[in-house]
Amino acid sequence: MAQPLVKKDDDRDDEAEYSPFLGIEKGAVLQEARVFNDPQLDPRRCSQVITKLLYLLNQGDSFTKVEATEVFFSVTKLFQSKDLGLRRMVYLIIKELSPSADEVIIVTSSLMKDMNSKTDMYRANAIRVLCRITDGTLLTQIERYLKQAIVDKNPVVASAALVSGIHLLQTNPEIVKRWSNEVQEAVQSRAALVQFHALALLQQIRQNDRLAVSKLVTSLTRGTVRSPLAQCLLIRYTSQVIRESSTQTGDRPFYDFLESCLRHKAEMVIFEAARAITELSGVTSRELTPAITVLQLFLSSSKPVLRFAAVRTLNKVAMTHPMAVTNCNIDMESLISDQNRSIATLAITTLLKTGNESSVDRLMKQITNFMSDIADEFKIVVVEAIRSLCLKFPLKYRSLMNFLSNILREEGGFEYKKAIVDSIVILIRDIPEAKESGLLHLCEFIEDCEFTYLSTQILHFLGIEGPKTTDPSKYIRYIYNRVHLENATVRAAAVSTLAKFGAMVDALKPRIFVLLRRCIFDSDDEVRDRATLYLNTLGGDGEVVETDKEVKTFLFGDLDIPLVNLETSLKNYEPSEEPFDIHSVPKEVKSQPLVEKKAPGKKPAGLGAPPSGPPSTVDAYERLLSSIPEFSNFGKLFKSSAPVELTEAETEYAVNVVKHIFDRHVVFQYNCTNTIPEQLLENVSVNVDASEADDFAEVASKPLRSLPYDTPGQTFVAFEKPEGITAVGKFTNMLRFIVKEVDPSTGEAEEDGVEDEYQLEDLEVVAADFMMKVGVSNFRNAWESMGEDFERVDEYGLGPRESLAEAVSAVINLLGMQPCEGTEVVATNSRSHTCLLSGVSLGNVKVLVRLQFGIEGSRDVAMKLSVRSEDEAIGDAIHEIVSCS
Repeated sequence: MAQPLVKKDDDRDDEAEYSPFLGIEKGAVLQEARVFNDPQLDPRRCSQVITKLLYLLNQGDSFTKVEATEVFFSVTKLFQSKDLGLRRMVYLIIKELSPSADEVIIVTSSLMKDMNSKTDMYRANAIRVLCRITDGTLLTQIERYLKQAIVDKNPVVASAALVSGIHLLQTNPEIVKRWSNEVQEAVQSRAALVQFHALALLQQIRQNDRLAVSKLVTSLTRGTVRSPLAQCLLIRYTSQVIRESSTQTGDRPFYDFLESCLRHKAEMVIFEAARAITELSGVTSRELTPAITVLQLFLSSSKPVLRFAAVRTLNKVAMTHPMAVTNCNIDMESLISDQNRSIATLAITTLLKTGNESSVDRLMKQITNFMSDIADEFKIVVVEAIRSLCLKFPLKYRSLMNFLSNILREEGGFEYKKAIVDSIVILIRDIPEAKESGLLHLCEFIEDCEFTYLSTQILHFLGIEGPKTTDPSKYIRYIYNRVHLENATVRAAAVSTLAKFGAMVDALKPRIFVLLRRCIFDSDDEVRDRATLYLNTLGGDGEVVETDKEVKTFLFGDLDIPLVNLETSLKNYEPSEEPFDIHSVPKEVKSQPLVEKKAPGKKPAGLGAPPSGPPSTVDAYERLLSSIPEFSNFGKLFKSSAPVELTEAETEYAVNVVKHIFDRHVVFQYNCTNTIPEQLLENVSVNVDASEADDFAEVASKPLRSLPYDTPGQTFVAFEKPEGITAVGKFTNMLRFIVKEVDPSTGEAEEDGVEDEYQLEDLEVVAADFMMKVGVSNFRNAWESMGEDFERVDEYGLGPRESLAEAVSAVINLLGMQPCEGTEVVATNSRSHTCLLSGVSLGNVKVLVRLQFGIEGSRDVAMKLSVRSEDEAIGDAIHEIVSCS
């Protein structure tokens, strides 16, 4: 249960917290438990001992098998007492001890006796305990009693049976599903909690049947639900049905029901309905209006929980529909001074998202007043909102940058400081006018920065951006100070940054040489080695001469090879006369396992965003394919796709496919799973029709000899394609196999089988399959070093789109390239956006793409596409992909 908000009181801070369980020991409590064996039971003392035992269990203390057994048998003797309070404690301790199967028998008869008692409190608790400690065998014996309890007149007993059913559904679903009629009857109960629990259980029983859930929602939305809790649950199930419905435009099913709930007498139902409406996919302004009106009324409520719920929901709505929330701005401004700092923080961040340019300065003054009173987690929310506001109104960067620099000097934890630094870095990258002031703010911060990670990341960023400013020399002092005043890690980073200034600004080279020579005498090996390396690399003995292009590439160039792959290749390298070839290292991190899919992680967009995690299956596909004779002469594997599902969930056979791309071949790896226990599949293969893929010709296949129940297996089909080109096409798939029945008792399959086939979903090979996602840490340097020799620029109309973000996402998915520097994220309400992409095309050709988007009032999106690559044909191919899509 949520704790009530208590105003901070200095007098209360001096009071020492006292716990009645302070200093208790397990051994002493177990000794006290002997009181359960006394001939004359003392109910009060027994209850106190049980309370101590429960405290120890909940604090994480574990009892040995012997100790738990002794306590359990002692507790069973307490059933002799007729004291109601003690009996409740007995039920609790039995549940927590979770006795083994042979011990359960001892207490079963007492619990079954209580389950049929005339005392309702005994019946309800006995049901909860029995369902917690019994297995499926005993459950079938008491099923009749449980069914009766579900429709019992006493709401406490009925709720106990229903809640037990919810828990049992996880372990014995086949038994609970037989209670549907009784649960359906309980849904009509006049008791609020019974109706709530019955509806929750009924939905879980039917959750795998979408049509049944839809019928349930349809019947209940006609007004048979009286309980506010059940009504909230029904609203959530209704939202789920709406999400799963294919209707995205026009009349939305059940919207009228959600809107009618906004007029309910219970505040929790009103809020649940308002939140459900705001979270609808593709919700329109007209649909939002009644929900926003209700939430606006909650903003002026006397209850803090309602104000918090309303402002938090409006905060989320402001991310996608800022104009719809503007009517609430006056009410939210009054919440900035709210005693609850959480409400004030959400109010201010919502105002930052919905406010106009003229209100920025006023809002910044109000934020400054309460920043010191809120926790770091709320400060981070404010910082992120300010960053979005600055990107929305670039002309206000001075006041917003000054605010960020001021709070950067205040006390705060690592995550808070990192959020501020990330925001300043993003503003420097996106607003050119903010570069000079932003870099100086970062320089001042590292003068007194206690976090090594942030210092090194800022020094690295200074090395990239500092030399490009009008007066690079003013940053040298801040950087060299780190060599004297910081730990070895920061000193090494400072040496590298100095070297980059020397390489990029020829006029500073003599001064940089003097500073680097002083670093040779550092106490740390890494610092000395870096200084020596850079002195030898820069050359010219510190004279004002232009640095070679190769040296700049060495200092600034990106290692476009995942470190995990490099490490693996170095470990596998055997010393010989042939030197290690870095070009032999695979450039793609194959993070997908052979059958199982993994959800992609959210990529951070701030300073020093780490690369995606290192998998253990980097070379798994390559090893698998090279071990198959039919594919061993296909050459080096270029790329493997993520698994593509070819069957729906809960079908007889689960099949997904991985597309393996070679220079002249494409191999389809079909991962198959048999989900029917009574069947064995043999000679499993996939018949692929390539009539809609003119550039492909089937050359080899490898069937799967046997596919037992729940054991994944693979079958392969290989196609030949013209060398080096982006061939696309559509393939129709038919799974073919021989079915043999399996005897459940012996597990043996019959000798004779029947040939059968199963239609799979169609599979497409698209242009993105021939592009590998390889990021670059500094896109500008990579773009400039690529040169204009093979640059191709053109403009395209993308037609009407839901939003600019949707258009950006569509083009990224079409090209299959890696977004750089967080440019895949589009600022809310932005009318234009630039997205930077990088990748490696088939043939290991590096490709860089710059996309510039603009959206008009009619939602028509225009795009300027600029491509630079090491091969002119690749640039032409990318433009052709966009023009034909």
